Amino acid sequence: MTKSDLIKRLAEANPHLFLRDIERIVSTVFDGIGEALAEGDRVELRGFGAFSVRPRGERTGRNPRTGDEVQVPKKLVPYFKTGKELRERLNKS
Repeated sequence: MTKSDLIKRLAEANPHLFLRDIERIVSTVFDGIGEALAEGDRVELRGFGAFSVRPRGERTGRNPRTGDEVQVPKKLVPYFKTGKELRERLNKS
């Protein structure tokens, strides 16, 4: 599902809201999550999951075009851990 698909579904489920308002709400939520992660904070949405930032160490990689080894510097990467309720919904028997 893309961001525009999400906005369309929310618009269909909430016909009393304007499309531009739904777009603004979705963008605000995503921007807020991104800003919090950029500041090193953790974002937890109960029942859905938690977004956090994890360090990835320096490593040796390969240039896919030439095959040469290159050093990839350490960096921070976003991480998502599913919540219990979401895991249970995904793994219904």
